[in-house]
Amino acid sequence: MQDSQSIDLGADAYVIGVDYGTDSVRALLVNARTGAEVAQAVHYYARWKKLLYCKPARNQFRQHPLDYIEGLETTIRQVAQQVPAEQIVGIAVDTTGSTPCAVDEHGTALAMTPGFEENPNAMFVLWKDHTALAEAAEINHKARTWGGEDYTKYEGGIYSSEWFWAKIMHVVREDEAVAQAAYSWMEHCDWVTLQLTGGNLHDFKRSRCAAGHKALWHESWGGLPLEQFIVHLEPKLTLLRGHLYQATFTADQPAGNLSAEWAERLGLTTNTVVAVGSFDAHAGAVAGEIEAYSMVKVMGTSTCDIVVAPSAEVGNKLVQGICGQVDGSVIPGMLGLEAGQSAFGDLLAWFRQIIEWPLLTLLPQSKVLTPEQQEALREEMSDRLLIELTKAAAEVDPEESSVLALDWVNGRRTPDANQALKGAIMGLTMGTSAPQIFRALVEAICYGSKQIVERFEQEGIPIKQVIGIGGVAKKSQFVMQTLADVLDRPIKIATSEQAPALGSAMYAAVAAGVHPDVLTAQRVMGSGFAETYEPNPARVADYQRRYAEYKTFGQFVESVTLGGKDDAPEPTESRDAAPVITANA
Repeated sequence: MQDSQSIDLGADAYVIGVDYGTDSVRALLVNARTGAEVAQAVHYYARWKKLLYCKPARNQFRQHPLDYIEGLETTIRQVAQQVPAEQIVGIAVDTTGSTPCAVDEHGTALAMTPGFEENPNAMFVLWKDHTALAEAAEINHKARTWGGEDYTKYEGGIYSSEWFWAKIMHVVREDEAVAQAAYSWMEHCDWVTLQLTGGNLHDFKRSRCAAGHKALWHESWGGLPLEQFIVHLEPKLTLLRGHLYQATFTADQPAGNLSAEWAERLGLTTNTVVAVGSFDAHAGAVAGEIEAYSMVKVMGTSTCDIVVAPSAEVGNKLVQGICGQVDGSVIPGMLGLEAGQSAFGDLLAWFRQIIEWPLLTLLPQSKVLTPEQQEALREEMSDRLLIELTKAAAEVDPEESSVLALDWVNGRRTPDANQALKGAIMGLTMGTSAPQIFRALVEAICYGSKQIVERFEQEGIPIKQVIGIGGVAKKSQFVMQTLADVLDRPIKIATSEQAPALGSAMYAAVAAGVHPDVLTAQRVMGSGFAETYEPNPARVADYQRRYAEYKTFGQFVESVTLGGKDDAPEPTESRDAAPVITANA
């Protein structure tokens, strides 16, 4: 393994950040000494693109490990060809989360073993899979009533169906074959890192941010919850805790070196250090040059809102209703706090899918166009829909539109996780237009963001600046200006097009010994900010009024939503509201 003494300080040193998103994986080659982004490559998951192994109506979203492996090899080989192999000194991987998978005793995903190749329960359970609603509610109830430590208290006090233990409980209850074959479970970021190093599952270095934010790990109780509690959750998990881990590691630490097999597959050398894995939002926050009491909003299909604060200043304070507070999960030596929205870009994509129904229905009936021409036209029109909707929505005067929406089409992540909630729209009339609805949806995701900022500040964590990264932040001026107006705060937009991958590259540079710590890597490798959105004073007051209506509407819908809840607090009040349309994407 390399260290700072073994690296020639006068030579070029390159690192690769690998960022696994919901639809694709991208690799970014960065000069670790200058921060110059040399090359990037993107690979879209072939099986996921066809929605294989997914049942959206049941909120089941699974991904096959072969999509991950194929993307890893394709993207890294492509960028690594740009420089001499011996100059690539580090690799780090970030992924979505919580996205766990059952593995055998060698760390092989069950879907890559005989008999499980087509079994969705043997695959990775994607972050937005909400099949474990009942299990999450059960975890919350048992954590409060079992007579011992409340293991949810550092997770915001509410455990979500999006997270590690709920998903495992659901799978082992639903599928006895997987329950019997699973030796252990791994988060996506850990699993890919293990593949690259070829290490031993038993002494493998697990991710601090994954364990702390999603798996109830905390140093105050010595790691994972006691076995008695895990067995209390589900007797089928009796042996699991002993096959997991107690120690966790921050993402700036080396997990090992590239194995001989993967060095050959990637065209690299075994001198390349592989860093401990992390989640995409945490890596993105590092690239966004996060500092104490900044909020970095990672805006894509969903959002993750990341805040760091000095541990000594936060002390024993528990921030309620967020997605965890973990020492070192973002910047080693600081407390990382996570929140977010289960649908952000996804909400807008849902509306696009609704109105593009005629394209999907009528084009296949065309006798004029070939199937290839039909597909090309469908893709062109689908891409143009959001562009034209955005233009038209920007022209809508919000004071003249009565449409109000909730952003819960994929449940609510923060504040107070409740994935059973549904989206809703009110104030529709015969004169309501598609751009008015689209604008209401954009406003809804911004109101959801405002609730998160307010929750942090109500809990004593000031938000001193807001930084935007991710696809929505880079591509939609309309969304970002609306967000600045609703928050009544400036929003700085990070320059890098691939912020999570750049953050992973920074972690890799520290793990490989090029830089002594993450803060130094940020200063040297950071790409700065492209622009700042300032709030429009003419809009701020109107949005404050409409935000109050949004909260009242949300209280009403939450009070009447049918189905189980993730044991979220009951609404404080309920008022009459206009008829609503509920939507569950």
